[in-house]
Amino acid sequence: MNDGAPIKTLEHLIEQVIDSAAGDFLVEFKLLPGNNIKVFVDGDNGVPIDKLVQYNRVLYKKIEEIGLFPGGDFALEVSSPGLDEPLKMERQYVKNIGRLVEVITKEGQKKEGKLVSVNEKEIAVEEEKGKGKKKEVVVHTIPTTEIKSTKIQIKF
Repeated sequence: MNDGAPIKTLEHLIEQVIDSAAGDFLVEFKLLPGNNIKVFVDGDNGVPIDKLVQYNRVLYKKIEEIGLFPGGDFALEVSSPGLDEPLKMERQYVKNIGRLVEVITKEGQKKEGKLVSVNEKEIAVEEEKGKGKKKEVVVHTIPTTEIKSTKIQIKF
């Protein structure tokens, strides 16, 4: 089964199970050694835990029914990407407009600030520099082709 068939089959099953009408979408999935399957699902308005549990149950049953892994030898984990996971698709960027982000470019430069706009070619991050009367706002426009990773930042 090293011909990529399980990957294509899994992707097809996952797409069938996810409720795209509710704004949910597949971010990525990984087939790890030992047939450990990790599925990351996000939604335009987030995905509640009970919905992730439902996706897990339905997907697990479908994988078992078609006998994708001999003897049912697999493990399945369906979750939303955590804050430690970088944004991977434009839809995630759009969902997070207005939030604080840290962007690392392919050249290693780090930009932190509020995500203010997104399109297929670039993102804009608004950074506040200085305090009080010396405070200035700088908008960094970063081409998507130059982004190594973008993570949501939580400030307390």
